[in-house]
Amino acid sequence: MPVYPPFTPVIAALPSTVPFVGPEAQQRDSGRKFRARIGANESSFGPSPRVIERMIEAAPDMWMYCDPDNHDLKVAAAAHHGVRPQNIVVGEGIDGLLGLLTRMYASPGEPVVTSLGAYPTFNFHVASVGGRLVSVPYENDRENLDGLLEAVRREKARLVYLSNPDNPMGSWWEAHDVNRLIETLPETTMFILDEAYCELGPASALPAIDVERPNVVRMRTFSKAYGLAGIRCGYAIGEETVIAAFEKIRNHYGVSRMAQIAGEAALEDQDYLAEVVRKVEAGRHRIAAIAAENGLQALPSATNFVAVDCGSDGAFALKLMQGLLARGVFIRKPMAAGLDRCIQRLTAMRKAQRRPSLVRRVRLSGSTSTRQKALV
Repeated sequence: MPVYPPFTPVIAALPSTVPFVGPEAQQRDSGRKFRARIGANESSFGPSPRVIERMIEAAPDMWMYCDPDNHDLKVAAAAHHGVRPQNIVVGEGIDGLLGLLTRMYASPGEPVVTSLGAYPTFNFHVASVGGRLVSVPYENDRENLDGLLEAVRREKARLVYLSNPDNPMGSWWEAHDVNRLIETLPETTMFILDEAYCELGPASALPAIDVERPNVVRMRTFSKAYGLAGIRCGYAIGEETVIAAFEKIRNHYGVSRMAQIAGEAALEDQDYLAEVVRKVEAGRHRIAAIAAENGLQALPSATNFVAVDCGSDGAFALKLMQGLLARGVFIRKPMAAGLDRCIQRLTAMRKAQRRPSLVRRVRLSGSTSTRQKALV
């Protein structure tokens, strides 16, 4: 038997799991391509034509390393938000930045507060540093702000996470509610405000950016409304001393030259962003109407996807999802108890894609429910 060098105790204790099973893996397993890829929360509208043009122009220069300082993109993001470049750190999407922030504030055995069923990649990073997750159940399909605050105080947690608008339910809190949470959190607790979907929600849900507050980090991405999920680029906004600490541990060559150029170009084309936001809003209304026609209920959403209440339990919703996957339609669903009665569906697809029928009968063997139609 070979003798292997031992893993660290934290890594050795982790289960062999990943936060998501991607559509590519499911296609490899089934040997078939999906006809509709509407479960990854990508923007099927893609990036601005001006962004694509800039990327094409930049392609011959990809033999060079990127700027490790991400200078031009930092300056552009800072100007966009009315802050200084020292208040911005660029990373490999919000996922990469979450990994850095958990390393900065979570230690083995220390409590970290989040919502039960919220974005699982954050939990993945907390587990990787040995942090102890403290999960607060959703209330009325929204993350429970009072519950998060109570858990922070009870556990004396140094780190708490909230996505607003929320993934997986698409719900949101207004800015004054988020501000109330910020103002009542202990000064020793770092608040991660994940705003991946913020461009798609109401402006009233966006608190004013205050870079003087040292225990709040705001996170933004180019993966959603800007249509650049594949380039893995996002940024965090915060107080200068906190942002400077990212430099101690970040991968300085982790954001490619192409990603930096595309992100800067995306910020420049706010007219295209506004067009996408209008189309997404129309798509949410269309999905809600289709759901209602089939005896299902679309939950209010401030994102580019809609959570559809299937009107039964998690087992029923799982069968709906499996039925759609078997018919070549990639969707996802929440798995936490109480949220698992829903399935998730993207609000729009490119016209160039082959469109399956919007409603198709799905047989649910063993189900006692009378609902046998599902969104496609």
